[in-house]
Amino acid sequence: MQTSSGRRRALGVLSLLSSLIAVYALPPTVALKPLVATPEGLRLEWAASSPELEFTVEARPTLDAGGWSPLPGPVWPQRPTQFTDPGASAARQFYRVVGTPIVGERGRIISTTLVTNLSQFQIQLIFTFGGIPVTPQSAVKVYKIIYETVDAQGLRTQASGSLSLPDNRPTALPLVSYQHGTILEREDVPSRLNFEGYIGVAMATSGYAAVLPDYLGLGDSPGVHPYHHAKSEATCVVDLLRAARRYCASNTVALNGKLFLTGYSHGGHATLAAMRELEALHTDEFVITACAPGAGAYDLSGVTADDFLSARPKPNPYYLPYVIHAYQDVYGWADSFSDLWVEPYATLIPPLFDGQHGAGEINAQVPANPVQMLQPTVLESFRTNAADDPLRANLRDNDLIHWTPKAPLRLYHCSGDLDVLPANTAAALAAFQSQGATQVQALDPLPGAVHGDCAEPALLAAKAWFDTLK
Repeated sequence: MQTSSGRRRALGVLSLLSSLIAVYALPPTVALKPLVATPEGLRLEWAASSPELEFTVEARPTLDAGGWSPLPGPVWPQRPTQFTDPGASAARQFYRVVGTPIVGERGRIISTTLVTNLSQFQIQLIFTFGGIPVTPQSAVKVYKIIYETVDAQGLRTQASGSLSLPDNRPTALPLVSYQHGTILEREDVPSRLNFEGYIGVAMATSGYAAVLPDYLGLGDSPGVHPYHHAKSEATCVVDLLRAARRYCASNTVALNGKLFLTGYSHGGHATLAAMRELEALHTDEFVITACAPGAGAYDLSGVTADDFLSARPKPNPYYLPYVIHAYQDVYGWADSFSDLWVEPYATLIPPLFDGQHGAGEINAQVPANPVQMLQPTVLESFRTNAADDPLRANLRDNDLIHWTPKAPLRLYHCSGDLDVLPANTAAALAAFQSQGATQVQALDPLPGAVHGDCAEPALLAAKAWFDTLK
């Protein structure tokens, strides 16, 4: 039997392309064609009985390590039936094609509502009272945009977010997208001008067009919030950027073509997911000027999983059940929560993630070492990193370190962070550099600061950097 890397890739393709992901009464029949080695690279070809599918090709180095990363190529709304990988290598041993129904118009604006119109004086009062060290340059209008996007299964849905625009626009504006941190309550979102929503105001009064997605399952989006699900984080960001550009084009708001991405904590993960998606699939629409995520759990299946399993008391133990609740909804890896949690948690915990309860309420019901809530068999499989462990596999699917960023990237993380360990950023930096990234740095904006105290200096450092490039 051949053991060359080409042969292993072929096995990976044949095993993973046998079923495309689609939601129909009956799944489409998929016909595979033999792999072809061409001078341009390894060519994958396929066909489906239904024409109403779009396809994305993804790769990973092995089946049991590293998340699936999208590969550059024609995607929605195009419908390719072949893909040539010029970069076929040991880093791409296995491929899969993900097919989803073509529905609606991603980024279409469903509605736009003026949330507030803040004068420069009002902004100054708010910033002074809130201790925000930004000097307003103009009045700002904040809008809620409800827009069309796709859910975690690739099906048509809607999401909401905010768009903040300065009144004084002597020149064309750069576009900035800020991804918020962990939110449990459905209404505590930027489109309702929550606390983080004022980050959009700060950017707008400084001369940016600022968009802040609420994410799926929050704000005006139906369903369960897919917490730390990289693909849907990315599509939410991409489609809100599309909607924002459409609004600006229709309302004589000139944009200068520059794009900045930033976010903190959960938003750090979402920001890096969006960067990966934009650079892999949407370079014909967007070119990232700079990206500055902060304190994200980028190595979910490694650093973060090991920390979940450690005995140290967690500052916010609800993170683990939040992730598991979201992944159960997305992946359906257990028949019920009683298969995952011991009692009383199997009964007590799921209702708390209904969008009506805050972090304090849930933390009060969760032990400081939350893996104690897991069924013994689930915990043992997770702890031993069994090859077929579904939780570890789901975490791997949402890792964000197995790709090569191209745009300038600064990873901000404070050394005293006990919520999201700084080893996540160290792992990302090492992985990116080993994979050939040349414009990535890791920076500590306030050495020794804990997670909450690091947010402001990280975001101010990101803004100061963006200001030099806008």
